Amino acid sequence: MSKYENLVPRFLRYVKTETRSNPESQTTPSTETQIAFAHELAKELTAIGMSDVQYYAKNGFVLATLPANTTKNVRSIGFISHMDTADFSADNVQPQIVENYDGESTITLDAEGKYTLNTTDFPFLKNYQGQTLITTDGSTLLGADDKSGIAEIMSAMEFLLAHPEIEHGEVRVAFGPDEEIGVGADKFDVNDFNVDFAYTMDGGPVGELQYETFNAAQATIQFLGKNVHPGTAKNTMINALQLAIDFHNQLPGEEVPEKTDGTQGFYHLMGFSGTPEEASMSYIIRDHDRESFENRKKNLLAIQEKMNAAFDQERVVIDMYDQYYNMKEVIEKDLSIIELAKGAMEQLAIEPIIEPVRGGTDGSKISFMGIPTPNIFAGGENMHGRYEFVAVESMEKATDVIVKIIELNANETK
Repeated sequence: MSKYENLVPRFLRYVKTETRSNPESQTTPSTETQIAFAHELAKELTAIGMSDVQYYAKNGFVLATLPANTTKNVRSIGFISHMDTADFSADNVQPQIVENYDGESTITLDAEGKYTLNTTDFPFLKNYQGQTLITTDGSTLLGADDKSGIAEIMSAMEFLLAHPEIEHGEVRVAFGPDEEIGVGADKFDVNDFNVDFAYTMDGGPVGELQYETFNAAQATIQFLGKNVHPGTAKNTMINALQLAIDFHNQLPGEEVPEKTDGTQGFYHLMGFSGTPEEASMSYIIRDHDRESFENRKKNLLAIQEKMNAAFDQERVVIDMYDQYYNMKEVIEKDLSIIELAKGAMEQLAIEPIIEPVRGGTDGSKISFMGIPTPNIFAGGENMHGRYEFVAVESMEKATDVIVKIIELNANETK
């Protein structure tokens, strides 16, 4: 019997609540379902005994406080997770529980047997021998990204409230919207959150501890053509679709997600549409190194300038903006919070996996706002799709890590 008896029931309840974010929305949060879920979380935080529980309509975050029960002058900690799920089928999520998985068998997700979890496609399933897995039914994502993180934070707070003998400083928690569309932390109020440092519980498998992320930008490129009848097009037509193809072909062909790994950056073509009259392409630009990141953006602008120089008017228009930066720039100035999380894992016999993440978290933005915020595992695998799953044991270990970090922090004075 788990010491976090409500961990799994609350996770199952959370994932059955649809909370996709919407990139086309102009509101914060981007969907009404996230607002409704936030209010439910606020009620639950109040019910377990948290203090200062508030929902902030200005940014969609739910905040709450676990007051310090020590007289020591220790640093305050925040724990953050996001409420939204990715834009994959997320209606009517029906989680399935596979107990005592043998580490070898194929797990059939849907009744027809069309979708399976198997060790050929997913060899890391072997790591879960003897564990209890929560999977999808093959028709939706699961939502462990990041409802496992929310369930873990909530369960850790519930545990500490029930065990006042565990000495701790002040702890603040925050559940926010729209992380999956990259805008969730834009309006986060670090002054109101008011902690010395924080962690996002938004990583993958057990042991992940991440404080190095991509620098990230997005570019939308419009191509303006001149469309005439193809029968009389010679020396007159300017095909916007061809302009787009010509632009793309000037980018380095090997620097794409499917051909890079580790700290290698890339250009990723996300969308391409249009007609000979007008076309549009969208890219995301990623790199761990800030100088290389800036050079990637300059490269796009150089291609634009070169192509426009061939015409009597501007036919390539770029709208580009930065999304987030590599949190390592902030966190490496004081690695004590990494050592704290690492020490907590090691005391729990969890091997820390400290590697650059090929992505970003809300912590990427929050770190540059003034609160250093690395990322800790929440347990999920195969995020954002029908093959997503999480092990109960992984969520329990993540909850253990939260509690242990808070406990160890109480031994360190400012």
